[in-house]
Amino acid sequence: MTATSATEEFRTARDFLLRHREDYAAAYGGFAWPRPERFNWALEWFDVIAEGNDRTALHIVEEDGTETRVSFAEMSARSNRVANWLRAQGVRAGDRIIVMLGNQTELWETMLAAMKLRAVVIPATPLLGPADLRDRVERGRARHVIVRAEDTAKFADVPGDYTRISIGGDGVNWLGYEHSARESEVFEPDGVTLAHDTLMLYFTSGTTARPKLVEQTHTSYPVGHLATMYWIGLKPGDVHLNISSPGWAKHAWSNLFAPWNAEATVFIHNYTRFDPGRLMAEMDRHGVTSFCAPPTVWRMLIQSDLGRLATPPREVVAAGEPLNPEVIEAVRRAWGVTIRDGFGQTETAVQVSNSPGQRLKEGSMGRPSPGYTVTLLDPVTGDPGAEEGEICLDLSTHPVGLMTGYHGDPDKTAEAMAGGYYRTGDIGSRDEDGYIHYVGRADDVFKASDYKISPFELESALLEHEAVAEAAVVPAPDPLRLAVPKAYVVLAEGFKPDAETARALFAHSRAVLAPYKRVRRIEFADLPKTVSGKIRRVELRRLTAEGAVTGPEFTEGDLA
Repeated sequence: MTATSATEEFRTARDFLLRHREDYAAAYGGFAWPRPERFNWALEWFDVIAEGNDRTALHIVEEDGTETRVSFAEMSARSNRVANWLRAQGVRAGDRIIVMLGNQTELWETMLAAMKLRAVVIPATPLLGPADLRDRVERGRARHVIVRAEDTAKFADVPGDYTRISIGGDGVNWLGYEHSARESEVFEPDGVTLAHDTLMLYFTSGTTARPKLVEQTHTSYPVGHLATMYWIGLKPGDVHLNISSPGWAKHAWSNLFAPWNAEATVFIHNYTRFDPGRLMAEMDRHGVTSFCAPPTVWRMLIQSDLGRLATPPREVVAAGEPLNPEVIEAVRRAWGVTIRDGFGQTETAVQVSNSPGQRLKEGSMGRPSPGYTVTLLDPVTGDPGAEEGEICLDLSTHPVGLMTGYHGDPDKTAEAMAGGYYRTGDIGSRDEDGYIHYVGRADDVFKASDYKISPFELESALLEHEAVAEAAVVPAPDPLRLAVPKAYVVLAEGFKPDAETARALFAHSRAVLAPYKRVRRIEFADLPKTVSGKIRRVELRRLTAEGAVTGPEFTEGDLA
């Protein structure tokens, strides 16, 4: 594929970040977003770096030990075949395609093929059920769906005139994706791709309400994730492992755009049940150099013997929810590397991060990513520059890595972009050095005895105790204090949900937290989560407000 001026503009920006990957001041001060009028990342970046390139682009290791390796050149050719075949099935520019696949080669082929066709991808996790899929087909106005054979039954009661394609189609109701292998590996685009053309429509995980439909363009995600590449610290030749389910934004962040922006290998280890020992063995065996995982995975890892990993990755990062300090310290002791937090959303690339070479501060998310102007809006006055307030992006600087808006919901978009700022809904504080510390979701912070309580701070304190595997804190009604902190706790292996354990956790809370912050009630119970793994504190708030109890519950006063 011939490089274009857009390719060169993208490469210049990419190479600038690579040169300054450990010099935050230079990277932040000198970086400028590439802003081409026309750009197709699959054609003008991936195919360009793939030409004649036999290095591994995608490496998948299955649970049974079988492996698949696909080179950059092979991936380019395979995606061309898929694009030609999809075109023959009627896929046109602007058509919406629900892509509901696992971590399998066809997922990456399809993503590239859709981009080349200028179709719009609606990523979906295979965990979704018929009700969710009806919502996606209807609100997403999907014209085609591509799924695994084992998921075709979920669409039996999903109405709509959409093309049905499956991996292993039956040839009657579902077209067989495998026929794409017969097509030509030469692809000719049938039009130009404008930078602002829609590329993806993401349904958010819906932690507090009906999922929103986030619209991303051919630049907001492919170009925007130059910032994500910089945060992770990726460089050409790296082997990058990111644990994330297909269908969620973090998968596109770190299993597609960021690694291939850097010309790194995407490494995948598929499993049905998480096994820390097996994961570390595969990381060692295949030379993983960078590793990203959500906090849930990190918490499970530190309960195993981290010493089994002989050669730790050079870069380790976490995203999804803030990582608790005790997890960071456990990994630092075992691997000699520090997990670096990053903060972003489905609506953006990584906005705030601890990038390589920065001085790390305990509990800080880091500083604004190159290309982003981040301000904190005062919660009372709405003025920018507050020491603590809502984390917002200054729209006057036009950050490329930001959504177009919430598709089909102009009111919600206007609310999110009000006053010239994109409002994240998250609260943070900024210190004298410009580092931002996470406080909590605006909806999660609550008052007890007129003191403001951050659930994250209390959860972090609880996780320091060896008995706690996971914790979530919400306000519980109290006649005197209005509300008191209640903790829902998932215990580590070997601990019992009894009064003795509760008494130990209350004592720990008193020892490490100020009196007004300490936990007053504990319930041992599973935590409700979204399909993307985020804790549904809104559900816990509802249960607590209703007085519902699903597991053993103890109050501090009863055990005094």
